[in-house]
Amino acid sequence: MTRPLISLAALLALAAPSFAQEAAPAPPSPAEIVDQAPEDEWVAIPPEDLLVMTLAPAADGSERKVVIQLMPAPFSQDWVANIRTFARAGWFDDITVNRVQDNYVAQWGDANYDNPESTGEAKALPDGLIATDERNYTAPGEAIGLSTLLADSTRDLALKTGHVLSTSDETAGVIIANGLVDSYAQLSLFDRGWPLASNIGADDESEPAAVWPIHCYGMVGVGRNMSPDAGTGAELYTVIGHAPRHLDRNIALVGRVVEGIEHLSSLPRGKGQLGFYEDEAMRTPILTVRVAADLPASERPSFEYLATDGASFARYAEARANRRDPFFIVPAGGADICNIPVPVRRTGSQ
Repeated sequence: MTRPLISLAALLALAAPSFAQEAAPAPPSPAEIVDQAPEDEWVAIPPEDLLVMTLAPAADGSERKVVIQLMPAPFSQDWVANIRTFARAGWFDDITVNRVQDNYVAQWGDANYDNPESTGEAKALPDGLIATDERNYTAPGEAIGLSTLLADSTRDLALKTGHVLSTSDETAGVIIANGLVDSYAQLSLFDRGWPLASNIGADDESEPAAVWPIHCYGMVGVGRNMSPDAGTGAELYTVIGHAPRHLDRNIALVGRVVEGIEHLSSLPRGKGQLGFYEDEAMRTPILTVRVAADLPASERPSFEYLATDGASFARYAEARANRRDPFFIVPAGGADICNIPVPVRRTGSQ
């Protein structure tokens, strides 16, 4: 007679007393870590650094607003100053979204300026614009204290292995997950809420270290013609697809969308060259663009970002690189910097 086989472990389990052991709590998801972040780790965005762009209502009549956070110093400040000038002169009012290219960008500006599908007269630019220069697509590394950042031995190890860092001693040791390698730069890092990259000054020609903002989803850049033209800020775009990092250091990045990206990413794709609309009726009108600081207090949005030099961001970044919450089976063991979006939250209307 053949007897069924059963392991010794199974027999012991059957014979063991039925003491119920409490399951270990599931590791928190990135969203849960952000929700639990203490109030003192959130940083208010100044209303002078916020643009409120109001698009024409949707087909169902619902309001469509896009809020953009402008880039702080030391990055792209000539373009940022111009964008405030455009907004305060009312120049952006009644322009349109002219180009939506799938998995790439949505672009807006004067439809008659540098648009292959238009032949009308371009809108006159306002007075007071600052001349821009492509050399300012990057900033000196020391503008963010890069040498201090790289002095710590833990960070030196991270640098040699190509990890993403943060400009915080507390954060750096935690954010070094298993290989957050950047294929487009020698170093990726977060500084004051922004994702940056650097050449760290370690190339063969020993160039001074530079840093620059990078083309993650929702970042806002300046349209331009061929070099040496660097654009004025009259034409802007936002990334609505996979991060086009090949554009880094080739175009001025001036900010990021912090609310309302869906109003741009869901627009119909253009069928013309580079996603421009062949049919003028397809262009989405932009009614107004205002600096938030200029709005009445009752209409002024306010936002905060999670400080990238705090303990909560370190835990959040590590969790993004190694998902252990219940849905996931295998932690990825790493993440591109653009897959660690800096959390931003609305805090009220004034």
